[in-house]
Amino acid sequence: MAKRLKRCRVVITGVGAVSCMGLDLQSTWNGLVEGRSGIDYISGFAVEGYPANIAGEVRCFDPSAWMPAREARVFDRYIHLGLAAAEMAVRQSGIAETLADPTEVGCLIGSGVGGLDTAGKQLLILGSKGSRYVSPFSVPSAIANTASSLAAAKYGFKGPNWAIVAACASGAAAIADAMLMIQCGMAEAIVAGAAEALTAYTIGGFGAAKALSVHFTDPKTASRPFDAERNGFVASEGACVLVLESLEYATARGANILAELAGMGVTCDAYHPTLPDPSGETAARGMRLALEDAELNPEEIDYVNAHATSTPIGDRIECLAISQVFGGRRVPISSTKSAMGHMLGAAGSIEAGVCMLAIREGVLPPTINYENPDPSCDIDCVPNEARPAKVRAALTNSFGFGGHNVCLILKSV
Repeated sequence: MAKRLKRCRVVITGVGAVSCMGLDLQSTWNGLVEGRSGIDYISGFAVEGYPANIAGEVRCFDPSAWMPAREARVFDRYIHLGLAAAEMAVRQSGIAETLADPTEVGCLIGSGVGGLDTAGKQLLILGSKGSRYVSPFSVPSAIANTASSLAAAKYGFKGPNWAIVAACASGAAAIADAMLMIQCGMAEAIVAGAAEALTAYTIGGFGAAKALSVHFTDPKTASRPFDAERNGFVASEGACVLVLESLEYATARGANILAELAGMGVTCDAYHPTLPDPSGETAARGMRLALEDAELNPEEIDYVNAHATSTPIGDRIECLAISQVFGGRRVPISSTKSAMGHMLGAAGSIEAGVCMLAIREGVLPPTINYENPDPSCDIDCVPNEARPAKVRAALTNSFGFGGHNVCLILKSV
C-alpha cells in the first residue's frame, strides 16, 4: 500500500453553512440536536406530475446579503449558497484580516452538479429563441468552479483553486484534497467545501432512477435511515465550507482552533455507475485508511456520522462496512440526513462540520424517524434523541455515485 509523508498537522479554524435547517451552522446544529426535520413540500418550483414533491429547501435566504445584487441576479443559486458559506467560514477564521501572503491561501469549493438550473434554462432559450438570447453569464454561472473562483477573488486568495466533483462525496473530497495540499506544502490554508442547489432536474432525475422516497404520510418522516420502512432518500440543498490550515500557520496568526482534521481515506468501488459494492469492502478500506492516516485504532473513535441516505441498499451496505472495521463494538452511529435530507455534493462538508460540533459540544446528534429496527442494520444509531457523550475523535463517511468513497476523521485539540 502506498504511503504518504505527512508534513504537518491540519486544523479547522472556521466553518460556515447554509441548510434547510437554518441559515448558519449553529442554527443547523440546534435543529439537529433538537430532533427537528427540515424536510417539507417543495415550494421553489412546480412539481406536479413529478415522482416526489418533498425536499429540504433553504428558505428565507437572501443572496444579496452575501454578494453584489447584480451578481446575485446573474449567478446560479449554488453559487449564492457557496459564497454565503465561504463568507461565514472566513469570518469565523479571521484569516482574511491576517493575510500576509495571498499565495499561501487557496480555495477548493466543489459541487455535485454545479449550476444545473442555469444550464437547463439557457438550453431552453437556445432551442426556442436562438443563440442571440443566451445569457453571457450562462457558462460561468453553470460550471462547477465559479463559487470557488468568486470566493478567492473576494478575499484575494491566490493559492491553488479548483472545484472538486465526486458526486455525493464532493464536499468530503474537497476537504481531503485540501488536507493533502497543505501537507505537501502547496498552501498554508485552504477554504474547502461544496455547495448544491435543488432543481427540478434533481427531483426528476433521481425520481426516475427510483432513488427518492415517495411513500410517506408526512414529509418530515420520509427520511428514515436504518429504519426497516425506509424507501429512498430526500434531496436537499445547501452549502458548507471549512477553513483548513497547517497547525503552524494557524498558531502563528493566533487563530482559534476548532478541531483537527486528523485523517482521510479515499477509495473507489470500481463496481457500478450508481450502486455501491455489495461486499462493503472498499468502503471499509476507506475507513481503515483514514484510521491509519490519523494514527488511531477503531476503539478510539467515539462517533461515526454515517453517509446513510435512507436507501434500502446503501444503508445496509454501509452498516456491513462499518462492522468490518469496528467488529462487534457498537460505536454510536447516526445519520443527520434523517433531519436535513441529502445535500448531495455538499453533504460531506456539512457532515464534517457536524462532527466538529459533536466534538466541541459533547453531544451526538440523533437519527430521527427511527421506528422499526432493520435487522440488517444492527447498530446503535442514536435513535430519535440527542445523546451527551465525550467525543475525542469522530469519523464521517461520504459515498458517491460512481463508487467514490471519502472517509474523514476529526479529533479534538
